[in-house]
Amino acid sequence: MVFEVYSLLAAFATIAVTIFVIELTDKDALLLLTLATRIRPRTAFAAGSIAFTITSAIIVSVGYFLIRVVPIFWVRLVGGLVMIAFGLFQYFRSGEEGEEKRLLNRTQQNTEWSVFFGAVSLLILLDLAGDATEVMTIVYVARFANVLLVFVGAVVALVAASAFETLLGQRLGKLFSMKKIRLISLVVFIAIGTLIVLTTIAS
Repeated sequence: MVFEVYSLLAAFATIAVTIFVIELTDKDALLLLTLATRIRPRTAFAAGSIAFTITSAIIVSVGYFLIRVVPIFWVRLVGGLVMIAFGLFQYFRSGEEGEEKRLLNRTQQNTEWSVFFGAVSLLILLDLAGDATEVMTIVYVARFANVLLVFVGAVVALVAASAFETLLGQRLGKLFSMKKIRLISLVVFIAIGTLIVLTTIAS
């Protein structure tokens, strides 16, 4: 019984810490960081928390059905390769995406509530259109085969990351340029993706 609890806590910590680190260098993190400098941090935090809870539920469900169709080995292997590809893509892409620019420009013109709902919608779309944290979530569904554990771990990690990004948005923006954030993102994604690929092949 004690060993089972320890294993459960270890798995939860692995999920939460990894997704937290990935989220801090993911593309939607840049949106939250910028929003936190233009609207109240608690509004940006609420938008991130709601959006990430919704997308985590959707992605965990997708992962649950995916591992019943595709062998777990291939889910993990492809997931690791996609992580590496995400890192390279985010590092070499230039500028902010058009939708992000439009939302940020609207913060100068619209009410905070309209920006809030716009941020929730955009974050959901960004995640479901392809996001490193979502790939990692599916990999963990394949690894631990415990949908509830992965969902809770992902939500805790993403809400914590949202809090960190919004509370320290202005300071982080001064400390880290866009180029530095992308370089950190590249290193994190390649390291985690490579680890996933190697452990999958070795298992």
